[in-house]
Amino acid sequence: MFKQIKVRHVPEQIFGQIKSAIETGKLQPGEKLPTEREFVVSLGVSRVPIREALKLLANSGYIETRQGGGSYVRSVLTDRLRDPLHNIVKGNAEKLFELIEVRKEIEAWSAYFAAVSATDKDLANLQHLAEEMEKHFKKTGKVPSELDIKFHLGIAQSSSNTIRAHLFHTIIHSLFSDYFVMTIDTICQNRETQRLLCDQHLQIYDAISCHDSEGARDSVVHHLTFVADALRKQMNLDGAWITG
Repeated sequence: MFKQIKVRHVPEQIFGQIKSAIETGKLQPGEKLPTEREFVVSLGVSRVPIREALKLLANSGYIETRQGGGSYVRSVLTDRLRDPLHNIVKGNAEKLFELIEVRKEIEAWSAYFAAVSATDKDLANLQHLAEEMEKHFKKTGKVPSELDIKFHLGIAQSSSNTIRAHLFHTIIHSLFSDYFVMTIDTICQNRETQRLLCDQHLQIYDAISCHDSEGARDSVVHHLTFVADALRKQMNLDGAWITG
């Protein structure tokens, strides 16, 4: 992924390589960057210019550095898109359903193109996540919301469209995840619903792995329609309302 660095302008060259990897999708939003030690080996430079380059990337909004946890690729759309959308959805349940409709539109085509473009690595990741969902369901009767989020993000990252991956990461991970646990807890109050959701994820994976584009798209639409219908039904029964 990375090339050996020439002596002059070392931090800028490192910055350029990592920036290019992010913009071309070789590094996906939310993905952890190699450690400084790994960069030293792959780039053939010392830690000092690597740290300078990472600082430049952070200042430019390409990455975020977590204390003691390394550096991660940020969605390039996060700040400009997340905060206004969060304010729109906050305290208004109907806007949450509008957000699910947007998810449906984006995810349906993400799944469609994932069935066309997913690499063996992409498929292995989706298979692992689907199997982990099944494993957790059999053991506890529930699927952890974090696994659910990772599965949907994995579909977007498999669709070979960097802009879509960043947009999806903003909507799902940075915005919808604020409501994801609440949504799952609201609609998944019985084992039967959890079983249906788990099966739906497996159907999406099967379609993508079989390169069935239309089947993958339709499976996502069916899944998110089910989520929206189940959520609305449960909210009507409980008199629940979304607050942020």
